[in-house]
Amino acid sequence: MSRVRVAIVGGSGYTGGELARLLLFHPQVELTQVASNGHAGQYLHSMHPNLRKLSSIKMCHPDDLTPCDAILLCLPHGVSAGVIDRYRQLAPRVIDLSADFRLRSASLYERWYGEEHAAPQVLSESVYGLPELHRAELAEATLVSGTGCMATAAILALIPLYRAGLVDLQMPLVVDAKVGSSAAGATPSQGSHHPERSGAVRSFQPTGHRHTAELIQELGGVTGEKQLQQRIAFSATSVELVRGILVTAQVFMRERLDERALWRAYREVYQREPFIRIVKERNGVYRYPEPKILAGSNYCDVGFELDAEQQRVVAISALDNLMKGAAGNAVQALNCMFGWDETLGLTFPGLHPA
Repeated sequence: MSRVRVAIVGGSGYTGGELARLLLFHPQVELTQVASNGHAGQYLHSMHPNLRKLSSIKMCHPDDLTPCDAILLCLPHGVSAGVIDRYRQLAPRVIDLSADFRLRSASLYERWYGEEHAAPQVLSESVYGLPELHRAELAEATLVSGTGCMATAAILALIPLYRAGLVDLQMPLVVDAKVGSSAAGATPSQGSHHPERSGAVRSFQPTGHRHTAELIQELGGVTGEKQLQQRIAFSATSVELVRGILVTAQVFMRERLDERALWRAYREVYQREPFIRIVKERNGVYRYPEPKILAGSNYCDVGFELDAEQQRVVAISALDNLMKGAAGNAVQALNCMFGWDETLGLTFPGLHPA
């Protein structure tokens, strides 16, 4: 059986490099081309030295791409929307890892991104690329969006509570996301300069983070609404990690409940999910989700703690922002699109110690 021909556009960045690493070892995929505006003609391993001796691919210019079976776009925000028609002509299936097609509502996009969408007519065709919510739709999709790394962690932490109808929607949802430096991308900046970044615990967006829009859309869908009407207070903080996100979400329950009810809710949703692990132990260093041991893996660990007196649940999740928060999740979505086992190319468990 011939393998599916896949190309990556925007292959010089961290997410493009992770996609290349995964697809080079995917049993059903032939990575045929990797395109880059600024690095055409250079070997892939010149930008991603971990791929030395694993690939002889030279990056091409995006204009030199040839038709293939699927294209994965790793372009800066706002670029994909302007060129999406061209890439859909080159491949029958496209996954765009930017934010351009995550939101189905053009007005929601304009509200959170501060500008009109460049291709609003395409939004209704895109499937939000989170298999845990949209597995059936992905199987029929021709255009799939990537998911925001912090949004992914928050949504996966909260799905069981919203699906079970346990949440008091009149009370605010409070989400705190702590994220490593690679989430800012490969382009250097003053904030990523080592003397400024090393040792930092820096609040970089205490309000108004764009990933809030994905929670509004996806948690709204879980509750049967187009958009969640609950108030969301989302804050993002940079911490001393290269890879990793830890989300702590505080949500209030409609009525008093016990821990057994929470276990039922989480097990009902996640017991058959290949990449979600419920982590809640009585003791030990890793009794709650911890991004340190997830680097390089596609797992999202979720946990919870109950504050019965306040009718409050603290939902916790951890993942690798470049994997389940980006490239790994995209490959999982690709597996869904082609009807393959979702775990193909994604079984690396992370390292311990790391």
